[in-house]
Amino acid sequence: MADPAVSSGGSLNASGRVGGTKSATSPVENYQLARRRTLQVVVSALLTECGFDSAEKAAVETLTEMMQSYITEIGRCAKSYCEHTARSVPTLSDTIVALIEMGFNVDTLPVYAKRSQRMVITAPPVTNTPVTPKALSAGQKRTHPSHIPGYFPEFPDPHTYIKTPTFREPVSDYQVVREKAATQRRDVERALTRFMAKTGETQSLFKDDVTAFPLIAAQRSSIPYLSALLPSELELQTLEETDSSEQDDQTDNENASGNIIADDPAADKENSLLPPTSVVPSAKANDDSVIDNPYLRPVKKPKIRRKK
Repeated sequence: MADPAVSSGGSLNASGRVGGTKSATSPVENYQLARRRTLQVVVSALLTECGFDSAEKAAVETLTEMMQSYITEIGRCAKSYCEHTARSVPTLSDTIVALIEMGFNVDTLPVYAKRSQRMVITAPPVTNTPVTPKALSAGQKRTHPSHIPGYFPEFPDPHTYIKTPTFREPVSDYQVVREKAATQRRDVERALTRFMAKTGETQSLFKDDVTAFPLIAAQRSSIPYLSALLPSELELQTLEETDSSEQDDQTDNENASGNIIADDPAADKENSLLPPTSVVPSAKANDDSVIDNPYLRPVKKPKIRRKK
């Protein structure tokens, strides 16, 4: 604040409009900015009542901040006394108690309100109160029973005390599952193609723009027919399953024949008359009949083993 003879600042009306020149973007900022401008007008009016013709911008801002802090403290104290008595909305008695607690003489309020040099300020522009975003809503809110007064706080949202499932049932429709699988497969193929195009050699359809429509470059092989001769993983797996099933069948047959021979005494006598080397050629023949090269083996269909 400055005396008229010393201060060279602008007029009070101009200083009252200064501040908050930064454009607000959200409704909350617009609401606060309108209230701040109203406080600046009130401070300018009080300075005019006290006899000042002009004031510095910093002085007006300081007084505005002091008034805002004082009003905020009154509201906080009134809210505390209201909640202390189990109420949610402050009343006039709560405000009076808050003023007395802060050291203000309440008896001087009527005299100050009826002063003769009081300036009338126009009503501030109407601004919409910022809407508080709603929380998660589930179910219907419960109202207060008859034995609970209406000024008590409302019940919390139902989702805080009821069971809310957080998962969805899996989709079992055949068409939806097939469409989802096809979409995922297409996305995987597209991502793999892009990855190979970025990490490997590419060819372009247009000479001017190399990055447009890149094609994966074909890698030439010195032996192009080699890939056709080598078995695929599926063929190797089928051959392994076939060999394992044949070995299982051969083991079962040997066990069955051994049991029959052990049960027949005549066969034991015949075997005792045979020379010891008579069994060896058959084993060698079996070893010679097994070919390691899978392309030279005779075609055999896999046997389906029935469960016993």
